[in-house]
Amino acid sequence: MSISTPVEDVTVRRAPGSAPLITAADLPPTTHFVDGAFVDAAPGDVFDVIDPSSESVIAQIPQGSTEDVDRAVSAAAAAAEAWARVVPKERSEILHKIADRLAANADLLARLESANAGKPLSVSRDDVDGTIDTFRFMAGALRATTSMAAGDYVENHLSVILREPLGVVGVVTPWNYPLLMAAWKIAPILAAGNTLVIKPSEQTPLTTLKFAELVADLLPAGVLNVVTGRGSVVGARLAEHPDVDMIALTGSVGSGKAVARGAAETLKRVHLELGGKAPVVIFADANLEEAAESLRVASFWNSGQECGAACRVLVHESVADKFVELFVAQVRELAIGEPGSGDDIEIGPLVSKAHFDRVVGYLDRAAQQGIRVAIGGTALAGSGYFVAPTVLADVPDGAECSREEIFGPVVTVETFTDEDEAVRRANDVPVGLSASVWTENARRSHDIAARLDSGTVWVNSHLVLANEVPWGGFKGSGYGRDLSIYALDDYSRTKHVMHNHSR
Repeated sequence: MSISTPVEDVTVRRAPGSAPLITAADLPPTTHFVDGAFVDAAPGDVFDVIDPSSESVIAQIPQGSTEDVDRAVSAAAAAAEAWARVVPKERSEILHKIADRLAANADLLARLESANAGKPLSVSRDDVDGTIDTFRFMAGALRATTSMAAGDYVENHLSVILREPLGVVGVVTPWNYPLLMAAWKIAPILAAGNTLVIKPSEQTPLTTLKFAELVADLLPAGVLNVVTGRGSVVGARLAEHPDVDMIALTGSVGSGKAVARGAAETLKRVHLELGGKAPVVIFADANLEEAAESLRVASFWNSGQECGAACRVLVHESVADKFVELFVAQVRELAIGEPGSGDDIEIGPLVSKAHFDRVVGYLDRAAQQGIRVAIGGTALAGSGYFVAPTVLADVPDGAECSREEIFGPVVTVETFTDEDEAVRRANDVPVGLSASVWTENARRSHDIAARLDSGTVWVNSHLVLANEVPWGGFKGSGYGRDLSIYALDDYSRTKHVMHNHSR
């Protein structure tokens, strides 16, 4: 199989040339944002920011240096004490103002995200809506934090539990959800009273920079800082910097290990949301039509570039053929195209040439191993990094494509014979971010969900998120929780103050 061979009868819908998603006026300043203003970067190289649909250059951003990071950390450290003293009501009002500002610019942010990341507009709009709701949730949650009741736990000694900000938090965000993952970090970090320095992916920095531009007048100088560049330079410096009190990363397992190693030198706290390989366990009594229809979205949302994607189906052998037939029928109807080619587009390009080559490499090796392609299985012709939505069927236990995170529009389907085998194989991967169970048996659903080694388990659904509930994984998927009040706990510290009141 060659990456240049198109799938029969599958074409990429192209956007009209007269209707670009963005103009030069929509772009943010393409440099670092430090101490409340966009500043010139230290002399050095720049990155081309590429439109993955057309492979054209949108903008250029600086490759940040350790000096750039140090300047941003100094600004965050200088602003930390005053921001920590801001009372919850005032911090909450600022977060609500940020949400209002984002809502007023929602269309611009969605178009910018789609142009930079290749996302279908429906996905980008959902990301922007989720970003706004993240700030609104945290604005409310920070005013209602709970803790252990004050009391005398030792005679004549009153114990009071305080929740304090950590100080300066370094943040590294990924390319698959540039704006939303930034919000998942920025909102609770600010809500808890911390300042931060964030490094967006060098591939997709535009909405993070636009966010900084939009909210610059709402936050005190130094509270939010953005430094662009490589993880090996900017991210590494944030992880090891002695004045950074915590490092928070959403990214690959390899990136997480590197950050944790760097943080170990100063024993700073680490928050890691890493990769996944979500098992989808479908039992014989499941509603197969509902499962196939749901997985059309849950497997291929954001072109499969989603750490919680339903990418690894384990289906009971008695209904496997029927499920594959139903699922392939759903996949066949997916609309593929550039984000500007219509609101009905469901599959866009992969984010970069390097990632495109990586995903197609998995498909090439699966073909060489004789794994059956039920649909898709190759790249699509023309400009851009498009790969056909793919279902690999009859995948043997232990196959590379079913164990490693492909992070593209590729779903593997395996079979199992009984519950114990299904659970064993679902858990037999080094990551544990999310999973789902499909059955009409309520007792089975409770039992199997409890036995799956994943931070989130859905029953008869997949990839349904809410700001009120936590998101994070087990094993190689990292530790710490995004969303919910648990995120506020992650970005704060507990202090016990005991008063001797004996008389």
